[in-house]
Amino acid sequence: MLKANKTTARRPPRSGGHFAIVASSYNARFVDSMVKAAAKTLKAAGAETVEIVRVPGAFEIPVVASTLASRTNPRVSAILCLGVILRGATTHAQHIGESVTQALVSIQIQRQIPVIHEVLLLENPEQARERCLDPEHNRGVEAARTALDMARILRQIQT
Repeated sequence: MLKANKTTARRPPRSGGHFAIVASSYNARFVDSMVKAAAKTLKAAGAETVEIVRVPGAFEIPVVASTLASRTNPRVSAILCLGVILRGATTHAQHIGESVTQALVSIQIQRQIPVIHEVLLLENPEQARERCLDPEHNRGVEAARTALDMARILRQIQT
């Protein structure tokens, strides 16, 4: 049995794989922080590639995620979808959030590729700060960790 020293015990296993991040340009301050944290986490875990595609808003994320999921060279190991939707005075934000959620789950099931949903529907900028700008609770890091776990799980059950 291989013994781990203190240095190797802290390192996550090297993941390999090709990952894509589809991120909204809207509410850029918050989304940019999630993108940066997600990309850093994926690269630190040994991702072969991390492709970042920016789209105008959350509503545009699913079409790009679907296109990436259809691509075969290289086939993506997981797609991270990042965005921030802030509620306003109308129900528009709710409709966008529900549409994006339904589309992303459909892509994930149809293409059998993990689609990590971190398109956040939030009440106010304070909630966005807590979930996107706080280094200890950045949802970009959580999305990357979930993507790495799901890519590993699917590799294991497909072989």
